[in-house]
Amino acid sequence: MEYIKSILSSLTFRRFFILFLICGLLISLKSMLNLMLLTFLITYIMNSLQSYVTKKLNRFIKINYRVVVITIYLLLIISFVTGISNLLPKIVDQVKAVSNELINLYNSPEDNSLPDSINSALDSLDLQSYAQQGLGYLLKLGDWGKTFFLSLLLSLFFLLEKDRIVRFTSKFKGSKIAWFYNEVEYFGKKFVVSFGKVIEAQILIAISNTILTTIGLWALGFPYLFALSITIFVLSLIPVVGVIISMIPLSLIGLQIGGVIMIVYVGIMIIVIHLIESYFLNPRFMSSKTKLPMFYSFVILIFSEHYLGIWGLIIGVPIFVFLLDILDVNKADEL
Repeated sequence: MEYIKSILSSLTFRRFFILFLICGLLISLKSMLNLMLLTFLITYIMNSLQSYVTKKLNRFIKINYRVVVITIYLLLIISFVTGISNLLPKIVDQVKAVSNELINLYNSPEDNSLPDSINSALDSLDLQSYAQQGLGYLLKLGDWGKTFFLSLLLSLFFLLEKDRIVRFTSKFKGSKIAWFYNEVEYFGKKFVVSFGKVIEAQILIAISNTILTTIGLWALGFPYLFALSITIFVLSLIPVVGVIISMIPLSLIGLQIGGVIMIVYVGIMIIVIHLIESYFLNPRFMSSKTKLPMFYSFVILIFSEHYLGIWGLIIGVPIFVFLLDILDVNKADEL
């Protein structure tokens, strides 16, 4: 009995019990996880950027961090709107052109010279079903747009009032649930540190990937480089899946300016850059931040994507590093 009491009263048991409670709470809020995770991601990146810029500016002139926050958000919104307004109409026009061409081939098979195998494949297409699926994807895209806007707004309010928020939240240290607050604070600090290590590495990888891809697109004669570079940078923050998604606009624009052969060139360029990212940039940046073997990182991404969806590709490694920190696993030595 005394042994059981000692276990129940131990710090380790209490922390894991609270950790399971937090996990249960997050599972119960599954429908809002996109909003919560995106808000956390934007807030972390923007806060890190604001701290860096403010520190540099304070060497020359004292400036309120709120001015820096507002300026950064304005620049982000202007860049995002400029990129979307320039790139989206071109993609929509190209999608319409490709769709119309497929419909013409489908409705007038006697007027085209495609091989019989391709014609039979076109005959088997259920265009109405694909149109319904496309509409569903557009609705999901609209939901993501709303989530992104709310996350951007919440992160802005948080950063503008972060000092006041910290002061107010710290009052729970003297409350009746101080024991619970202290453990949540402990977990929060650990996760932010773990998350920061991975995000810093991912941002460096995204910047490198964007520079290499933009140079390659310039060499291939692609237009809309500014808009494409913004899109590539954002998608580069999503491991693996971002590469696949980025191929959609690049392939459509490539088809417009150079036909099928240009799509082949783009595919080869993306594969080469992805190999450089996977076997040189990723190991170098990630290993310096997390000290994890590549096998562990790959397995973590597979399982986290299965259980957490696309977010697992972003927060899977931070969660694993967070658990290692909680268990006091020393990752400093090579395994």
